[in-house]
Amino acid sequence: MTISMDCDIVKPENDTTLQVKRKMEEQNDGLDPKKSQLARTQNGAAGKRVIVPACAPNLHYTPLKTALCYDVRMRYHAKIFTSYFEYIDPHPEDPRRIYRVYKILAENGLINDPTLSGIDEIGDLMLKIPVREATDEEILEVHSKENLEFVERSSRMKREELLKETEKGDSVYFNNDSYVSAKLSCGGVIDACKAVVEGRVKNALAVVRPPGHHAEPEAPGGFCLFSNVAVAAQNILKQYPESVRRILILDWDIHHGNGTQKAFYNDPRVLYISLHRFEMGKYYPGTINGRYDQTGEGKGEGFNCNITWPVGGVGDAEYMLAFEQIVMPMAREFQPDLVIISSGFDAADGDTIGQCHVTPSCYGQMTHMLKSLARGNLCVALEGGYNLDAIAISALSVAKVLIGEPPDELPDPTKDPKLEAIEMIDTVIHTQSKYWKCFQRKFGNAGCNFSEPVTETVISKSFPLQTAIRQEQFRQLSKEYGFVTLPISKLEIPDDSVLCSPEVFQQSTIVIIVHDTPEIWAKRDVITGVIDPSTSIIVDSPLDFTKWCMNRKYGVIDVNIPQSLFEQDNYSAMITSQEVLLYIWDNYIKYFPSLAKVAFVGFGDAYAGIVHLLGHRDTRATVKAVVSFIGRKQLKPLVPLVDESLSDWYFKNSLIFTDKNHPCWADNESKKPRKKFGRVLRCDTDGLNSNMEERFEEATDFILDLFEEWSDSE
Repeated sequence: MTISMDCDIVKPENDTTLQVKRKMEEQNDGLDPKKSQLARTQNGAAGKRVIVPACAPNLHYTPLKTALCYDVRMRYHAKIFTSYFEYIDPHPEDPRRIYRVYKILAENGLINDPTLSGIDEIGDLMLKIPVREATDEEILEVHSKENLEFVERSSRMKREELLKETEKGDSVYFNNDSYVSAKLSCGGVIDACKAVVEGRVKNALAVVRPPGHHAEPEAPGGFCLFSNVAVAAQNILKQYPESVRRILILDWDIHHGNGTQKAFYNDPRVLYISLHRFEMGKYYPGTINGRYDQTGEGKGEGFNCNITWPVGGVGDAEYMLAFEQIVMPMAREFQPDLVIISSGFDAADGDTIGQCHVTPSCYGQMTHMLKSLARGNLCVALEGGYNLDAIAISALSVAKVLIGEPPDELPDPTKDPKLEAIEMIDTVIHTQSKYWKCFQRKFGNAGCNFSEPVTETVISKSFPLQTAIRQEQFRQLSKEYGFVTLPISKLEIPDDSVLCSPEVFQQSTIVIIVHDTPEIWAKRDVITGVIDPSTSIIVDSPLDFTKWCMNRKYGVIDVNIPQSLFEQDNYSAMITSQEVLLYIWDNYIKYFPSLAKVAFVGFGDAYAGIVHLLGHRDTRATVKAVVSFIGRKQLKPLVPLVDESLSDWYFKNSLIFTDKNHPCWADNESKKPRKKFGRVLRCDTDGLNSNMEERFEEATDFILDLFEEWSDSE
């Protein structure tokens, strides 16, 4: 039998033959005898062929150290105490912040400095970067000459003048050492970035203060004197134009980095992403610049991204979701040559200013993800963080990842993000999809852009989906129960907005159902964003109430409030709901001759019209019950303009069902909303349809009880 093989067959050879072959292999491969001997040793016993000769590791990252930037002189910048209480309760931007970070690095063996004096030789894991003052020329790359001169003058001011400038400033303080400390902080970040870019270290941690991201080109602010990260980025772009063409600045400080954003708002070379509390502009620095729709201008349009938390208390779940869905997709598409983290730790769990709950593990996880960018060229620069323990353990987690340790597991990886945060992330993605392909695939931006006016051309061949849905509702109710339209004059809404059962004006008992456009469950094309109508359905929960009413021979008025009207730019669904219900009450209900009992059933935002009517008209003679399913919509208080006792009546005669995760339960789950909102009940589910299915029987029983029509047989 003959066997044919593609590989070489190794035959036994004598010692002489082996020596000759080894010599020839060494000559052919260009190996010296020492390397050849190493290869033979590594590949097994003598007599076996060398398939892969030994070679030096082709690595640029692993053997390098992590740079550490720290200098005790940056602690000299301190607030001038004017009372004994300031000694007891010092300023949040405490000089001890950087000392505590340095100390915990030593306590955990990352650096070797027994005296914590800031020595140059700090061990095998980290390399100390000498800290120098940033030059005037470097600072002027970002800041104005007037601003630089103002901070410089603080070094020569007397105590009274320093206190005056502290009082006048935007959350900043000064002493005679502030100028030098600020230049050291700025210079430290510059040189840390340089060490990374030049390949002397694999990454860097700059433990610096005063922080920088609030300092605008024209003025200090928010504990910041010079914009450390912005100055560093600008100088790196200038000094290394060939190797660093794009820089990603990721700012996870709980406050918006208004200074950093302003420095690069029209610069496409820098992608600035900030995750921060915003809360409608009420959170510091409290400007419109921190809003999600501030995306840059000019050539820099699309290179600014604000992820704005609408509530406090966010933590690991929200930050990881933002990183996975926004930060990393944008960063990968941007392809930076250098990543700089504006690393404020005031979102850390335990920080009383940030009031959020990001754990050290989460900071480590986020750092780990960012290390995957720019061939590992990463510099972490300290910003805020005001709980000394929290800032220390958070910085330690980041430092371990920089050195090469895997990040710790999240303490609660299954925790759901806050719904407000999910909505905001979705909003940010939709906003940024105009500029980034990674998001266009998600939202199908090739479809119709509804941010632009719908033209007559579009309307001539198509129409709003809510119009088609209402037409189908009318067809169904008309066919099954004989519903007709109830004319609403003087209001610019579709003719079929208000429907009623036959002979409703002769009924003694009627139920008025007020609702938004029903939910649509649809399958969407992942490329174009187009909805597939063949796999889509309308979930019409109010229809169940209509059928229940008709089975009991009640009259029904069905009020559909359109969410928008293409013809009206200033249309408000809430105001329309209020106007429609007032009109129905004043022009119809008041004149029904036999009417004795009325119940209102509200769904979604439209229920606000019911609350408005009850506060503006005395309806208690006939209105017996109010039931509303609002999901996560905002609670509406009853403002009793007719009689102060209306609030007590409303609480007694209403049921308001909310989602399980409605914001009204977030702060204190044991505390119920005030009576002015009605009797608010928490469902065990989320979503209007799920709420209604869960509480339908409870709602109808409530109406029957107040109608005094309940019997044991039902």
